[in-house]
Formats: sequence, C-alpha cells, structure tokens
Amino acid sequence: MLALTIHEPAVILDGLEAPQVERTRKFLRTLALPPGDLAEAPTSTKRFDDGAQYRVEIPSVEGPEALEGVLDEAFRRAVPVHRVSQGSGGMLLTTQELASTAALAADAGVEVSLFARPLAGWDTGAAALAPGGSALAGQARGTEQLVHVLEDIRRTAEAGIRGALVTDIGVLSVAASMRERGELPGDLRFKVSVQMGCANPASIRIVERLGADSYNVPTDLSLAQLAAVRAAVDLPIDLYVEAPDDLGGFVRHFEIAEIVRVAAPVYLKFGLRNAPNIYPSGTHLGATAVALCRERVRRARIGLDLLARYYPDATTSTGPAPDLAVPAKVGGSPAPGGGSPVPGGGSPVPGGEPPDTGHRVEVGAATGGAA
Repeated sequence: MLALTIHEPAVILDGLEAPQVERTRKFLRTLALPPGDLAEAPTSTKRFDDGAQYRVEIPSVEGPEALEGVLDEAFRRAVPVHRVSQGSGGMLLTTQELASTAALAADAGVEVSLFARPLAGWDTGAAALAPGGSALAGQARGTEQLVHVLEDIRRTAEAGIRGALVTDIGVLSVAASMRERGELPGDLRFKVSVQMGCANPASIRIVERLGADSYNVPTDLSLAQLAAVRAAVDLPIDLYVEAPDDLGGFVRHFEIAEIVRVAAPVYLKFGLRNAPNIYPSGTHLGATAVALCRERVRRARIGLDLLARYYPDATTSTGPAPDLAVPAKVGGSPAPGGGSPVPGGGSPVPGGEPPDTGHRVEVGAATGGAA
C-alpha cells in the first residue's frame, strides 16, 4: 500500500492508527467506555430482571380503541405484547380515555407508555418548523412548557399510567427527581424517545444516569454500534426493527435474531413503513389508528417467526414481569372486559398462530367506554 504523507493530526497510515487516535481511545477506556464500535458484535450477557433477552413493543397505540385492536390481534396471532407506546400524548386523551386505557392494559398485564407533551413541535414558536430546526421539535420550550410537560406526566400517573415517554433531557432529569422525592409514583418508568437523538455510548450513559429506564436508540444503528452501546449501559434498549417512514423506513426483520443476541435486554419495536403519520391522533382518525395497530401486530408475528427460525433459544418474558410499567388500577374500578391471555405472556419464542376463536376484548364494559 502506498504510504501517505499528511499533516497533523494524522488518522490512519498504511492501515495503522495514528498515536493521537489511540490516545483518545485509551482515554475512553478509563471512563469504562468502549474504545470503538465493536465490530465482532459480542453476545450480550445482560438480561431483563426476569432473565429474558427480548420483549415486544407496539408503538402508536393512540387510545383505548387502538389498544383493544392490539390485544385482540395479539391474541389471534399469539404475539406476546409486553409494551405499547403512544405518540399523541396523554394531554390528548380525555380523563375517561385514560381510565379505560389504564384498566384495559392492567387487566392484560401490558405496559403503557404515553408521550409526555406539549413540546416545541406543536407550540407557537417557529424555530422547530424551520428547515434546520427539526431537532427542536421534541424539546420543552421554556420553563412554562417544562411545567406543562411535567403536569402531563402527573395527570396520566394519577389515572394509573406508569410509563412516560420522554424526549427532553431536562424533563427526564426533573421528573426523575420528582419520582425520587415522592411527587410522582415510585413505580413510574421513563422510556426515552428516539427523538432525543443520543447515538453513542457516552451520551446514552448520561441519559441512563439521569433516570431513564429504557432508551430508544436511532433506527439505523449497526450491530457493531449497538454492541458498543450495550457494553456501556445496563438499561434496556428499544429498537425499531421496522421504522416509520419519517424515521427512515428501515425493515430489519432478518436482523432480529442478531439484534437480540447483541443488544439484550432489548425491546423489539414494530413500527410500520408505508403508513400515514397520524400524530396528533383522535376520533377523526380512529379507524385508521386501529387498522395500523393491527398490522403492526401482524408484522410482529412475521418478525417473531424469523426469530424462532434463526435464534430458537432466544428468551422472552412469559408473564407480567415486575419491572414492566403495567398501569395501576385506580378508584377501585375493575378492568374492562376479560383481557387477553397472550399479551404480556406467551411462549418463549412463539412459532405459530392459534385458530381464530372469535375472542374480543370488550373496551369500556366497566368504565362506560371512551368519550
């Protein structure tokens, strides 16, 4: 190979790394950070508290009707759904809808994580809408909006919700302090959104130290990059194995086995490519929201079939795990309907679908339904 002559600081010459770069890598080691992306993609020995390697998350579950659709489809297709998340925010659910969502999920043993809003993207400021300002959309704009986001978390927690989906590092820090001091429930869990944007082991470790309970990494991280993140942090990683179009549209189903091996504990998050962005959702988009949720569960069935084919020994949570943010039942109201025997449970790696028994979860049977 022809030797190169370049000015300081040199990077790579003749395939050998320059001393300056190696010095920086050594410093990363002193901080217990990996010195580079781990190209060998080592197998993770870390696990969820119950010993599982992976769990299933269905995103964009925008209210009780959408949740009903997820639970019904999950039962029919034998998909163990451990967590559902939502993007429109608790602020766009009525008190009755919050109660119905919490009761239905509590009965099914499924975690619910509601997006904490309002944020800059839907605010009156213009910077988040500017061509170079999209990164601001998920930030709390000013102290008043910080207060409003924290109040949104408080309101949903009072309805029994135990999962908050957070995008702003200040919101995370203050909310974690509120949890520690008893201003928020001690069993509240903070799921950090992909919109926070941290994409390397050092920044994600900061988020973990601030109180995050799981972190949604960018949708395009390679196995080597995921392995480096996993080496630096213990919290569960959330990863879109199918990403919405506005987050890249990647379909990574054939990588799921390796993702589980390398990134465990990991939430396999089944978004949907070639689907409309329905945020903020509402009754005007109800049928679309439900149809999209059902297809996400179908995609999860496809992904789990491939996982069973290529990594049959992979383990998942087979019952409501203690560390899942399953909603608390408040006010003594029973959960609507009978719930589903599959969400939150299922076989370690389900390999098939049961017959359609006609089972349906009745939303609102005890609570009067969603407004």
